[in-house]
Amino acid sequence: MKKLVESSGVEVAFKEVDVVTTGTFGAMCSSGAVINLGHSDPPIKIDHAWINDVEVCHPGAAVDIFIGATNMSEKQPFEYGGGHVISDLVAGKEVEFRATAYGTDCYPRTQVKTTLTKDDLNQFCLLNFRNGYQRYNCAVNSSDETIYTYMSKLLPRFRNATFSGAGELNPLMNDPDYETMGLGTRIFLGGGQGYIIGEGTQHSPKNQNGTLMVKGDAKQMTPEFLQGAAFTKYGTSLYVGLGVPIPILNIGLAKKTAIRDSEIFTDIVDYSVPRRDRPKLGQVSYKELKSGSIIINGKKVRVSSLSSLKMAKKVAQTLKSWIEEGTFTLTSPVERLSTTSVFRPMRQTEEIPFVVSVMHPAVTCTEDEEIRAIAERIVTKSVNHIVVVDATGKLRGIVTSWDITRAMAEGKKALADIESRNVITAKPDEPLEIASKRMAQHNISALPVIDIERKVLGIITTEDVAKLLGRRY
Repeated sequence: MKKLVESSGVEVAFKEVDVVTTGTFGAMCSSGAVINLGHSDPPIKIDHAWINDVEVCHPGAAVDIFIGATNMSEKQPFEYGGGHVISDLVAGKEVEFRATAYGTDCYPRTQVKTTLTKDDLNQFCLLNFRNGYQRYNCAVNSSDETIYTYMSKLLPRFRNATFSGAGELNPLMNDPDYETMGLGTRIFLGGGQGYIIGEGTQHSPKNQNGTLMVKGDAKQMTPEFLQGAAFTKYGTSLYVGLGVPIPILNIGLAKKTAIRDSEIFTDIVDYSVPRRDRPKLGQVSYKELKSGSIIINGKKVRVSSLSSLKMAKKVAQTLKSWIEEGTFTLTSPVERLSTTSVFRPMRQTEEIPFVVSVMHPAVTCTEDEEIRAIAERIVTKSVNHIVVVDATGKLRGIVTSWDITRAMAEGKKALADIESRNVITAKPDEPLEIASKRMAQHNISALPVIDIERKVLGIITTEDVAKLLGRRY
């Protein structure tokens, strides 16, 4: 469609094309499945339940359960979870089910253990309350340590970047005003047919961050388009194949479905700052993201996708073939998705302290100073840590009173012989609890506070944390 519009124009494309199919395939954590098990004999009113050692939710009556994609196995956490259970069931595999209950007069049984396949289930309904994000952040890490997130492993000091989404093939990007999407729209879901049942949670159309809530019969789906996933040191998820057919009802839709990756921009976000509103370092197009590298602060950074463009294309191509074969018919939405919804943050009644609350000016030195002068500074300033900086105030290293004492005893004179270069740091806007845990993890008693350019803003110590916690509690 995009090539047709570019070569022949919008009017020709509008006359020649009836439907444009779209597709995306990526980790969609807000996914799950509703299952009805049928009644045991004697019957049981489930209180707690597990499938393949993954605890599942019991939100309804006696034998209705919900498997969340991100619930993790009690025996294999971070390796196997609810997404894998769903994928295994879809593949026809046998799973182990066990449950406990408190017992009632009409549901006397207190425990049950059995094996199940999808054919044993009355209902096996995929129910995903947030899928198909219109676009997603590009994630980077400016800190000194590797971090593990839902955007995968992010290496320190901008050594890599990750992104998600199909860009110009994404369903919501091709119909950004949701003219053809809403309650009742039939879609490709997990290798089978499903429906949009409304706007997804966190739907934020004004920011081009629309989402979909979808459902479908998981018994008709295929494991190729529903794959359990594990993100190292973060948790589990479910990769979902989702595609929406867009009927070209007017010339405006013909133009919208011609959108290119070069026209779709997203934010470069620093995930090393553990805040709701993380620092944004600029914007980048999906064309740049798909090229394999982007430029951040003048530096070329390798970028990789967490979504599969190959699978997204397969979703769109499969959906096209179904329509051509007559096995998939289009439906008009009963109610269109909202274009005015606003995603609001959580209401918090209790504030937490941040690093900026307790940091104080750091006592500094440069690498060309003598150890004796630094020793005198430790005494006169009554501190245990001296931060080493360059001429521009950027962090070079750190020395402690113990380092100085040992150097004096051993007769060392050069600061370079004793300073620690691999400095663990903090940022002013991160929660104090996170910084405190970092000090405990590395068995250190202070963290220089730096900005994104590594300029020293101050320092926090374990004493600062203890004093603040003492005042709070």
